[in-house]
Amino acid sequence: MTKFAFRLLAAAGVLALSAGMAQAQDAPKLSYNVGVASDYVFRGVSQTDENPQVFGGVDLTAGKVYAGTWASNVDFGDDTDAEIDLYAGFKPTLGPATLDLGVIYYGYVGAPSGAGYANTEFKVAGSVPAGKGSLGAAVFYSPDSFGAADEATYYEVNGGYPVTGKWSVSGALGRQTYKGSGDYTTWNLGAAYAINDKLALDLRYVDTDQHDFGKLYDSRAVATLKASF
Repeated sequence: MTKFAFRLLAAAGVLALSAGMAQAQDAPKLSYNVGVASDYVFRGVSQTDENPQVFGGVDLTAGKVYAGTWASNVDFGDDTDAEIDLYAGFKPTLGPATLDLGVIYYGYVGAPSGAGYANTEFKVAGSVPAGKGSLGAAVFYSPDSFGAADEATYYEVNGGYPVTGKWSVSGALGRQTYKGSGDYTTWNLGAAYAINDKLALDLRYVDTDQHDFGKLYDSRAVATLKASF
């Protein structure tokens, strides 16, 4: 898809978000999450140099409109200490499909000057019921991607299925592309267990097709314990 087409999608997302905010009548609700993981893996790539992760976030919802922030430690082998994300979006429905039109800003604490880590992505996603589970797809577009001087696009298909009242399985297949070099494919498959209504454990296998890019792209198993309240 061309840059012009993505600009149209981004504009549509902004318009939809503005309309959703104007129409939101439900009382705003706050939710929180904190957790730990054996590794912080983003689109198949370790963000903590294969070390543990501590993270937390706050979300505000009002009807179909949402906004929030999320933070985690990172390790890029320099002075960067943490990632702080800001995001907002609108989740309209279209027949059986639930859409997600949003924007995400990725910021980094302590990043070296000129590293180009901070970036913004526009998100267009959707999911549909599939029996007891769901199937989804998403596209993320950044006009100035992480550590790069030009645009990047990430495509993903995903799905999940509740096996029992406490167990569920999910997986995703994604393709990260850049205007220059560095494209790769990533996938993950895992299972989650709801310990109670607030605490969940996720065990997941993650891999990419470009192990020659370095150890951060290697296959790995990740365990995550997350509390939501």
